[in-house]
Amino acid sequence: MSELIKFENVGKIYRTGSVEYIALHDVNLSIDEGELVVVLGPSGSGKSTLLNLLGGMDTASTGKIFFAQTEITAMDDMKLSQFRAISIGVVFQFYNLVPTLTALENVSLMQDLGISIMDPLDALEMVGLGDKKDSFPSQLSGGQQQRVSIARAIAKQPRLLLCDEPTGALDTGTGREVLKILQDQCRVHKRTIVMVTHNSLFAEVADKVIYVKNGTVVDVKENKEVKDAYDLNW
Repeated sequence: MSELIKFENVGKIYRTGSVEYIALHDVNLSIDEGELVVVLGPSGSGKSTLLNLLGGMDTASTGKIFFAQTEITAMDDMKLSQFRAISIGVVFQFYNLVPTLTALENVSLMQDLGISIMDPLDALEMVGLGDKKDSFPSQLSGGQQQRVSIARAIAKQPRLLLCDEPTGALDTGTGREVLKILQDQCRVHKRTIVMVTHNSLFAEVADKVIYVKNGTVVDVKENKEVKDAYDLNW
């Protein structure tokens, strides 16, 4: 597999007045195309900051970040915005659906913003919700709403799909279904996925596990045997 992402000595410092907070420091890592990567660490360890830097949603204070051998840390705001629009899909813990739009309309939103996407109904069918296309978020369960948000993220067929605690608000059974959909996006559709979680059980479905602690990567492990999401003992 070819390398898709590379961090070289990356750091992130947040400043409020004269106060500095070091969220990340000295991060070095690489992620290959088509990998399912799980980022594990306790709350406040820097996981979400790492995810934001991966997606160009935040800028590094130090170091360099490369995506497909292009340095995104050298991009201006316009190029960074284009990069996010074309190459990155994001799935959050809370679904961020527009309550007044149907499932199909929520997936179609990207198209309304001028971004080229696949047929929105195909995206919904990919997550098993073709029959719910005319339902509003209030008519859907939490798991179904999360699947709509996944359909919205994958509709533009991004090279990288970022997931921030995607099962955090779901019960065990529903969480397993969502995790399986994400795993299939990687295995079947060859999409690179990076998932941030505090649930160490998720390490078993990943190709690579990145451990974050105190604002830096402390370990990286590759799984020789990857479990299917349905085989996890939740």
